[in-house]
Amino acid sequence: MAEHALTQLRAIEWLPVSSPELPASVLDWLLEEDSMTRRFERHCQKVTVEIVREGFISAEEAAPEALLLPPASRYWLREILLCGDGEPWLAARTVLPESTLQGPEQMLQQLGTRPLGRYLFTSSSLSRDFIEPGRIDGLWGRRSLLRLSGKPLLLTELFLPPAPIYRASQAERNP
Repeated sequence: MAEHALTQLRAIEWLPVSSPELPASVLDWLLEEDSMTRRFERHCQKVTVEIVREGFISAEEAAPEALLLPPASRYWLREILLCGDGEPWLAARTVLPESTLQGPEQMLQQLGTRPLGRYLFTSSSLSRDFIEPGRIDGLWGRRSLLRLSGKPLLLTELFLPPAPIYRASQAERNP
């Protein structure tokens, strides 16, 4: 299941925020500026992380994400499933150039089963360049270029069928 979700995540078709294909309830989730972990916590008892893959990869393996990041010979990759009450709700892929891991940002390599959002959204130096919504096979996703102390990382997320985002859009279709 994890591999299929991550394959889909890498094939998302990106849409402009103004796309008529984006229902308001879905857009509210996709353009969330705060931590998705925090938002999920409002819909379940416990949010957990299942690590699928973590480690350094080559620039070739980092493509096409590497095109949105500074050139590097290798990139740090973290692929996870974010689960609500044990059920996978989100597949996520974080890619960052090795240069981002200098100084306090070295902690990004040691998150373990801690959600990325718990680390990122406690930092006063966090900024976001963009959020881009997308879709594949009827599932919604988004990608964000974030910066910690000006150092970039690209986060791509795919909302899996059990995720609360689909409850909101279903209610919108079936009032």
